[in-house]
Amino acid sequence: MKFDRVRLRNFKCYADADLRLDRGVTVIHGLNGSGKSSLLEACFFALYGAKALDRTLEDVVTIGEEEAIIELWFTHEGGDYHVRRRIRATGERATTAECVLETPEDTVEGARDVRAEVTKLFRMDSEAFVNCAYVRQGEVNKLINASPTQRQDMIDDLLQLGKLEEYRERASDARLGVKSVLDDKRGSLSELDAQIEQKEEKNLHERLNNLKSKLKETEGEIERFEENQETARQTREQAVEVLETYEEKREELETLSDDIEELESEISQTEQQRSEHGERVRELRERVEELDDEISDLLAETELDSADEDAIEERLDELDAEDEAVADELNDAKTQAQMFGNQADNLAQKADETEQRAANKRAEADEREAEADEAEADLEARRERVAELDDQIEAERAKFEDAPVEFGEAESHLGDRREAKSDIQSRIEDAKADLQSARDSVAEAEELLAEGKCPECGQPVEDSPHVDTIEEDRERVAELETELSDLRDRREEVGEEVERAQALVEAEREVQSLRENRKLAKESVADREETVEAKREEARDLREEADELESQAEERREDAQNLREKADDRRETVEELEAEREAIAAKQDRLDRIRSLRSDRSDAEADIERHREKRASLDDQNDLRRDRLEDKRERRRDLRESYDEQKVQSAREDRKEAEEYLKDVEVKLDELRERRDNLQSAIGGVENEIEELENLRSRREDLLERVESLESLRDEAAELQEMYGNLRAELRQRNVEQLEQMLNEVFELVYQNDSYARIELDGEYELTVYQKDGEPLDPEQLSGGERALFNLSLRCAIYRLLSEGIEGTAPMPPLILDEPTVFLDSGHVSQLAELIESMRELGVEQIVVVSHDDELVAAADDVVYVEKDSVSNRSTVERRESLLEAAD
Repeated sequence: MKFDRVRLRNFKCYADADLRLDRGVTVIHGLNGSGKSSLLEACFFALYGAKALDRTLEDVVTIGEEEAIIELWFTHEGGDYHVRRRIRATGERATTAECVLETPEDTVEGARDVRAEVTKLFRMDSEAFVNCAYVRQGEVNKLINASPTQRQDMIDDLLQLGKLEEYRERASDARLGVKSVLDDKRGSLSELDAQIEQKEEKNLHERLNNLKSKLKETEGEIERFEENQETARQTREQAVEVLETYEEKREELETLSDDIEELESEISQTEQQRSEHGERVRELRERVEELDDEISDLLAETELDSADEDAIEERLDELDAEDEAVADELNDAKTQAQMFGNQADNLAQKADETEQRAANKRAEADEREAEADEAEADLEARRERVAELDDQIEAERAKFEDAPVEFGEAESHLGDRREAKSDIQSRIEDAKADLQSARDSVAEAEELLAEGKCPECGQPVEDSPHVDTIEEDRERVAELETELSDLRDRREEVGEEVERAQALVEAEREVQSLRENRKLAKESVADREETVEAKREEARDLREEADELESQAEERREDAQNLREKADDRRETVEELEAEREAIAAKQDRLDRIRSLRSDRSDAEADIERHREKRASLDDQNDLRRDRLEDKRERRRDLRESYDEQKVQSAREDRKEAEEYLKDVEVKLDELRERRDNLQSAIGGVENEIEELENLRSRREDLLERVESLESLRDEAAELQEMYGNLRAELRQRNVEQLEQMLNEVFELVYQNDSYARIELDGEYELTVYQKDGEPLDPEQLSGGERALFNLSLRCAIYRLLSEGIEGTAPMPPLILDEPTVFLDSGHVSQLAELIESMRELGVEQIVVVSHDDELVAAADDVVYVEKDSVSNRSTVERRESLLEAAD
């Protein structure tokens, strides 16, 4: 994974910035406070949002502005990604107005979803990102200064071991939860045992038998008294029946008088109705004669000889069959007329559509021709671009015609010239030191001579053999000055050679870039040629399709006209058939009218017969009424003779005695029934307790099974907890061994000529440094610079472990170091540069370093220069290709 581009607007000290990042080592260079670290913070914030901030969103937006936009383009596992965040600070607090992550598959929106997707991509959250790949300013000793527990948590989380601890804790919680439930169930089991024992002590079955015996005795007494009660009821009912009989006789006498009067009235009314029915019969006979005349007139208009029902029915069947045949023919004619008309309309519409499609095809063919013409024009431009690139390549290669090296050797030549310049610089420094020493010697000798002393031994000048050496020293000074001047001239010449060599390197790079561009241009020419031919071919095909469609349209119009003529023929047939059906319908109506009249005649004759029957019935009714009238008169005479007052008085006395007994026996029965109800209730209570006892025993069996199951589940949870703990310890040990190996490999690269031998890492991530003599040291005993470099080595080793993986490689984010030289002296800075170089050699795709140290700048592949305007307090970024330019 690597960062490709970051673009900022109103982010902290950046009003507008757009920076592209390449593979290799990139150093972000600039003065303290210029905003170097803010660039890395922007990348970190783009990935993880508010989780990447130490403070609030308000600090993201430039002071005085209402909106900040942060965009990051990055490559991950061969796919291109783009994340965009827009922060608004117009209200009481800043909010995320927009957050979008574009992936090769889809688009993720929303700050929370984007952060979750980034965490899933990198397999690390913001905290793990900081602990692994992003060494922030001032946190270079974070892992060393952390407590053992904190260090374990950090590294375990990075190596994905925290999940196992989480699962172990879940298993522990599950075990404790099962134990709690088990204890509760055991308590419930003890409570059930106590309840069962309490109910068994009541001898429920014996109590139930005693209660049932008492209930049987009580029910016997109730049965005896109920029999006596029934006897009393019968006596009372017999008395009441006698009283009611005599009362009924008295009432019957009154009723009979009323009935006799009513019957005499009914006989009179019935005689009146009988006369009315006779009159109605005469009227109906006249109606039958009128219907016979009308039937005869209608029959004369038909083809029938008689109005016989069978003949009418047979003729109607013939007419129905004839009408059905005509109707079928009519329906067929209508269907064909509509069908031919619809087909004609459809064909006409299809002809119009076909002509439109043909026009569309021709228009589309014209568009393809126009596109082909445009592509042909663009093709010429691309061919010219290929020729231009060829000329540019030749122009760049021409720079090597008078060069001291062949094309392809510029990089090596540049290194030689830089090395030569460095050697000359060293010689200049040595010459300057020698010149200063010689000048100091001459000055000292001249002072001694002025005092009259020998420059060599300090004795009086007279007779001293060393006085003449001062001239030699002056000559030596002159020689050194000449040598120093020559070296400086040579340095300028070599400097010019370095610049020319740099120009040759840039020319080689430009040729490589131009060749790639030329390859792409030639590919685009081939693509455009194919496009032109394809467009022309499409245009020809479209015109051929248009011709064919126009021919189809003409054929469909001719077919439509033929179908319309057929439809007109069928419509004439429809009119003829409809007239024929109307004639058949008139014949059917006459026959139906005859049938209706015959029905009316039949109804009239039926009415005549019905009125005759009613007249006869009324005669019969009056005869019956006269018989009933005589019976009622005779019954009235008998009732008046049979009424006995003495029997009525005796029945009244029997009824009174029976009612008094029934009143007393009801009280006794209520007492006995209440006793029976109490016994039944008691029996029900005992039976309920017996049922509860059985339920308690059943619940105890179920609960006992549940307790045994929970005991087994508790043991399984304990085993699962132990398994996760053992697995975590095993994986940690494997990680520790591999991390220790990688840490020593990095450590050896950095301290290969130092006094330290190796590093030991135990299972709790405790670190020990061993000197060459075998003496162990705690990392806290190292100097500040050594401790910082040691911690950087540890971070790089963890990065390597995560990148290479325990069982295969894993994509990793860029290795980011923010001001890693804060605690380092010049010697340790060189070791840091070696550490960075070793990480690149080990395959780290992208390393980004924020530093103002010139030695790191010189070792970088690319340099990003950050500068802050003192007036506007806004920072700008510039990506420089030349390392010497950046260093200057």
